[in-house]
Amino acid sequence: MAQPVSAAAAQAHVEALARGAESYLDPQTGFVVLTADTLLARGACCGSGCRHCPYPVAEQRRAERPTACD
Repeated sequence: MAQPVSAAAAQAHVEALARGAESYLDPQTGFVVLTADTLLARGACCGSGCRHCPYPVAEQRRAERPTACD
């Protein structure tokens, strides 16, 4: 199962969405994280277990996402 998102990371996501940014830096890890809007624009789930995956669980499973759960 996916790890919970910290409050700081959730805020960074909200701010990135407000700016129309495709991604943001996770304030704890320094990793680049794609926003939900960027992932949705791709048109399909890639199955990589993205933090903000906007696709339904059924589609995540079809894409063989390892952490997809109901």
